[in-house]
Amino acid sequence: MKANYHTHTTWCDGKSTPRQVADAAIGKGFAVLGFSSHSMLPEDDVGWVLTPEKAPRYAADIRALAAECAPRLRILCGVEADYVPGPGGATPDRAAYSSVAPDYVIGSIHFVVASDGARVPVDHSPGQLADGIRDHFGGSAEAFVRAYFAQERDMVGRFDFDILGHPDLVRKFNARHPYFDEQADWYREEIERTADAIAASGKVVEVNTGAISRGWLDDAYPSAAFRRLLRVRGTHFILSSDAHSADAIDCAFDRFADAEEYLAAPAWLS
Repeated sequence: MKANYHTHTTWCDGKSTPRQVADAAIGKGFAVLGFSSHSMLPEDDVGWVLTPEKAPRYAADIRALAAECAPRLRILCGVEADYVPGPGGATPDRAAYSSVAPDYVIGSIHFVVASDGARVPVDHSPGQLADGIRDHFGGSAEAFVRAYFAQERDMVGRFDFDILGHPDLVRKFNARHPYFDEQADWYREEIERTADAIAASGKVVEVNTGAISRGWLDDAYPSAAFRRLLRVRGTHFILSSDAHSADAIDCAFDRFADAEEYLAAPAWLS
């Protein structure tokens, strides 16, 4: 069954409308398409996420499209919900998204909260990342990466969501703008501890090809080494493109479709 559960549109920072993405999915032979607009509720001051006012309209739009496309394509209405700890933050918890009543929730981290309360963006640009590490982590990339994984472990253990999004997003710029050693003992320690936490949570992990379509990596999230750690711990995977345009909804699916065993019928399809 060809399916994608991680899809962005003009409702957040995507380039294509939901209908354009749905038409592309039908043309490419998809059976299931899940939309997952960026969300940071109750936050409403970040331009590329759903706001409390937009969230119900987003859900209505996706569900109207689902009715139009059935039975050729099963469309699901999900959200990619950020975890931003601290005052005024956001939680990837199903209860926070009652206005959407999502079919599923992806929990992700795009900002690492430093000890001084600053939110350092993980994947906005190499320059912003370097500035954030310099200004809020004492110039230590190791401290930043460790904080990222600690925040992720906290997220998977505390909140009610279905899919863990791009578990090692900190790798995004590391191929073209290296800032830490992925072979270092401390890094292996972090992903092992995080694999333990993910397995204990029972969360599904996506194999996410988004960095390939955007030209940053020639590999998926999580890395092959991280996937091996998760696999031996019994973690289940789904394949996702993290598409931000209609033409990317099956990016590298031919390459990664046989790389892992994927859930044929996740719980939210029942």
